[in-house]
This record gives sequence, C-alpha cells and structure tokens, in this order.
Amino acid sequence: MEVNKYQIIKRTSDIIVSSMLICCCIPVYLIISFWVAISSGRPVLFKQIRTGKGFRQFTIYKFRSMEQTSHLSDRHAYCWKEGVPDHFMFKTDFDETVTTVGKVLRKYSLDELPQLFNVLIGNMSIVGPRPEIPQITKHYSLYQSKRLMVKPGMTGYAQINGRSEISHGKKIEFDIYYVENQSFLLDIKIILSTIVLVVKGRGAF
Repeated sequence: MEVNKYQIIKRTSDIIVSSMLICCCIPVYLIISFWVAISSGRPVLFKQIRTGKGFRQFTIYKFRSMEQTSHLSDRHAYCWKEGVPDHFMFKTDFDETVTTVGKVLRKYSLDELPQLFNVLIGNMSIVGPRPEIPQITKHYSLYQSKRLMVKPGMTGYAQINGRSEISHGKKIEFDIYYVENQSFLLDIKIILSTIVLVVKGRGAF
C-alpha cells in the first residue's frame, strides 16, 4: 500500500476509533476522575509538553498519578553531547511520588486514557513511538531523530517488546523498525499485543 494512502486511512481510523472509545469510556473517565480527586485532590489531569512528529511540541494529557508537587518541578536536565546514551533508562522516584491510586492506574495504563483526545485532535496516533519529553529529544542524534518521522502513539512496537523495562537504545531500535516497516498488519499486531500486556499489567510505565 502506498505511504500516502496508508497515512490517510490510518488518520481516518484514528478519528473513528478514538471517537468511539471516548464515548464508551465516559463512565470510566468519571470514575477515575472522582477516584483521583478524593484520594489526592485536584487537578485530576496531568498535562505535559512532549515532542511529536518532526520535533513539533504538543501538550499530552494523562490522569494524574503522582503527587502534585512532583509535576511542578522539572527535574530532567541532561548534558549529553553525542545523542542520548543507549544505556539510558528513564526513571522516576516511583515509591516517593506515585500515589496509591496512581500505581493502579499505571499498572493497567488507565492513566493514558485521556490521550484518546490527543489522537482525536491529531497530534498523536493510536500506534506509533511513545512521545518523549523535549529535554531528551533535543539531544537526539540524527539516527535517533528518525523515530520522530511519524506521529507518536498511545502504544508502539517498543511497548510490546518491553515497555518501560528496556534501555533507550533498544527503544530507539524498535521505534525505527516501526517507522521503516509501517503497515496495517503491524499496527493490528501491536494493538492486540498491547491489550494482552495491559491486562497482565506487565512492564507498566
């Protein structure tokens, strides 16, 4: 299938699927919002700048899973000069900053559900490389930048091959494989594999 035709059909599919899921998830949105609000206060949503296709920045939406003060401080400052090191693994002070409710939301990726609105808006897709923070992408080498040739996704090839348990080098390798081998069959494989991983709660973000 031609790339342009694939992209058009994929965008159409993203709009249809995200619209349907948003409507179906309204009760879930309300329940999680109430749960987060009564357990750790407001805001219920967490908003953060991420890097999308072609280095364009956008605001990503999530249900807040960390203490409020954790989101107010920018602790991610890096001084890499030759790309992001392959051995790098993004870490947070999980036990200290993630709320009790947040641990459940993250285990089953429920905190990611608001990103369906990112998909509907058009700055994300259902499938694609996970969007990274600008503090990391600004250090990308030319090779690493290839993962930004497509829209970021709610799930991706790297996620079904380790999720948060793999190094940055392996993540880049998997993401670039996806960029170079995009197809509907691969997208379907990724979606089905993601559902299995989420149900099992393995390698959560």
